[in-house]
Amino acid sequence: MTPMTRRRMLSLMSGLAALGLAPASAEDGSPPALGDPAPFDAETVVAKARALAAAPHVPPPAVSPEWLNLDFDAFRGIWFDTRNALFRDQGSAVRADFFVAGLYSRQRIAINAVEGGEARPVLFDIEAFDRTDRFPALPPEGTGFSGFRLRGELETEGVFQEYAVFQGASYFRAIGRGHNYGISARGLALDTGEPGGEEFPVFREFWIEAAPPGARTVRVHALLDSPSVAGAFRFDITKGDTTEMLVSARLFPRVDLATVGIAPGTSMFLFSDINRPVFDDFREAVHDSDGLLMMNGASETLWRPLNNPTSLQISSFADSGPRGFGLMQRARDLRDYNDLEARYETRPSLWVEPEGDWGPGAVVLVEIPTDQEINDNIVAFWRPAEPLEAGGEYPLDYRLYWCSTAPAEGAVARIIATRTGARVFEEGRLFAIDYAPHPALGDDPSRVEVRVSTSAGEISSAILHRNPATGGMRLDLTLTGDVPVAELRAELWRGGQRAAEVWLTRWLDA
Repeated sequence: MTPMTRRRMLSLMSGLAALGLAPASAEDGSPPALGDPAPFDAETVVAKARALAAAPHVPPPAVSPEWLNLDFDAFRGIWFDTRNALFRDQGSAVRADFFVAGLYSRQRIAINAVEGGEARPVLFDIEAFDRTDRFPALPPEGTGFSGFRLRGELETEGVFQEYAVFQGASYFRAIGRGHNYGISARGLALDTGEPGGEEFPVFREFWIEAAPPGARTVRVHALLDSPSVAGAFRFDITKGDTTEMLVSARLFPRVDLATVGIAPGTSMFLFSDINRPVFDDFREAVHDSDGLLMMNGASETLWRPLNNPTSLQISSFADSGPRGFGLMQRARDLRDYNDLEARYETRPSLWVEPEGDWGPGAVVLVEIPTDQEINDNIVAFWRPAEPLEAGGEYPLDYRLYWCSTAPAEGAVARIIATRTGARVFEEGRLFAIDYAPHPALGDDPSRVEVRVSTSAGEISSAILHRNPATGGMRLDLTLTGDVPVAELRAELWRGGQRAAEVWLTRWLDA
């Protein structure tokens, strides 16, 4: 993986886009030039993906060395002029701005505008981009589009605000009202965390549909391609307090895909209460996500706090027919971070909800060591139990919720914090798990049954008591024994029913 480069690139592009937000009159700017029309319907991209998979892989056109050799500061000198946005002069509920390829974006992608059953290619024009007087005079034929962002009336009527970005390999991200960008999604993950390295499929072509005035939902199509697989994706994107995406994908493997990741989310976790002493930092926590939430096929809700390990860690949570999973950001108070610039408390969670039965497989969590917050070091995805076979056709439908609270949260008490440290007056490691108040939990710890287990060592002193600071409860438990690695589990039951999320964690004595 190359998370640092991607994260810095996304931050750069967001900053450049902001430079183009100055108000402009309706007479300013001009719509992008479009190529010749071609018929377009729901099967157009599927047919293209099927044809790609039947032929040897050919990567998208490369960006010229002059554009790739720009340094970070120089590349900040060019940005899209929003007065030239796609659909700006048509009364559409969505407008699209474009990013220029260069620096970290090594390939040029194609973008099409769809309206009235016809698709027209958007023609690249360097004059649609503003530049500083210090930006070098580079040949425009050496670059092209690297991606785009969507703008719509998210917060205020009449104000077109960015709420989704598609750029870089098959990465995309979105926000709801009040959010700032954080976690990203991908079309597909291949060989993530594998010793031989990761393969990054690319969205090589997009089709953006115009939307009627006032529409909340817009549609984007994408053609995915890599040496191992081709695919057709359709995104129905509905903006709001939670921005929701209905994703319909068809995958066409060129080779057998045994280490595939479906609906991957990519995030950053540097430190929190669980590993705070390792970092010499004035802030309380630094992360875009703080835990993996799962609702399995048995309707159990499980919570796995994230960690920043000293070595690569891959965890698999076997399941059949998962109801959902995702990387959550639960700490929602500025005081949880004490960072007035990054504002991590405003980063969205990303919840994945399968449409239909995904059968047997596992939710996979990859945690990569990092010492800097610019590195996206957390990945979570679904891996089917059986490989996707070469020559096959695999439909996959799911919903993505870019949210403050996931739809699966709230049925039982949520886990809101995990802390750990060495015991002071006795041997062992203490884990303190805080639960939010909830009717299922009640307010009397003596009426709650605690069930704890570990894969190695022993659990002692499991004590549940009220936490007056949160209004909920805290479970303290101690892991004893010479334990290099242990998988711990804690459950709370009341009246024969689950009262809280199942807590899972991996302890590494390293």
